[in-house]
Amino acid sequence: MSFNGQQIIPAAKNMKQFELFLESSCDYGVLLEIHIAQLKHVSQMACQYNKKILIHADLVHGLKNDEYATEFLCQEIKPFGIISTRPNVIVKAKQKGVLAIQRIFLLDSQAIERGYSLLKTTKADYVEVLPGIIPRIIRQMSEKITIPILAGGLVQTEEEVNSAINAGAIAVTTSRVELWRAPWI
Repeated sequence: MSFNGQQIIPAAKNMKQFELFLESSCDYGVLLEIHIAQLKHVSQMACQYNKKILIHADLVHGLKNDEYATEFLCQEIKPFGIISTRPNVIVKAKQKGVLAIQRIFLLDSQAIERGYSLLKTTKADYVEVLPGIIPRIIRQMSEKITIPILAGGLVQTEEEVNSAINAGAIAVTTSRVELWRAPWI
């Protein structure tokens, strides 16, 4: 599954952006920074608009990012997918049959190697690498792993999106609304 060819995945960091995502032509979107009390309503809105949301579990305010919180999200909110930096969250999401996206920060070569080990453990469905503006590392990872790559973080221009895609990412997550309307969507 490759998000049905959608190369830009909107990452809504507030309700205003979430509403813009709902009005967009994008089917898939990431939900960042949300309060636990808003989750049910946001999930219902997404269903009304036939949108599939990926919840960044680490950024839900009022919810600890552990396997119990993941069970709650999977059973009560029923997102299309869960994004997390935490291996236990990714493993639990997979156990619950929810798309699991392991987020990895590309800080240095040691972090990249830890990321490879982490992916072997979690067997995530996707890996999201940040920052997404390092095509050389994206290319290197895409040659070394079979897990599809999403690029995110610091992506500001169409050129950076294209560089990430050309390097091997299947899509780019971004909160930059201008890119949500780009011609490739």
